[in-house]
Amino acid sequence: MKLHEDNTLGALGCAIGKGLLAGIAATAVMTLSQMIEMKITKRQASDAPVKVAEDTAGVKPATQEDKTRLSQELHWSYGTAWGVARGLIGLTGLKGLPATLLHFGAVWGTALIMLPKHDAAKPINEQESKDIAIDVLHHGVYAITAGLVYDALDAGSKNERKLKKLLAC
Repeated sequence: MKLHEDNTLGALGCAIGKGLLAGIAATAVMTLSQMIEMKITKRQASDAPVKVAEDTAGVKPATQEDKTRLSQELHWSYGTAWGVARGLIGLTGLKGLPATLLHFGAVWGTALIMLPKHDAAKPINEQESKDIAIDVLHHGVYAITAGLVYDALDAGSKNERKLKKLLAC
């Protein structure tokens, strides 16, 4: 009797779902990291999400409150969506630090290309080293959190692990 059959679409759905949960958690932790850093450095919140929305979708918030709300909505949507990439990485069998490094490279690498393209940030070669370090810190916090959460969700239940161990004999 077969207890579990391979189901590619089911595995894809599970990876996407776990990735979305990891993306939400990672965005929450990254947001906290940014709030703490901005209090320490006295840096203002970035308007990069709104600049990209203005450039790509022609969105023009009418008030500062609308701009702040749109920026937060985009920040959370973007961060959550990047969790799907972590799920797809997980489907390859990559876990732990290698998966986290790949995810970090994809997320931060995309930001390094996309933001200057939409005049939402300077190219990296024109940025101050302090600003690059802050950006790496926050994207690192995001990728590490997403990796830890995804790997924890992907580990299965205690009973499932015991069953797999028994069936492996």
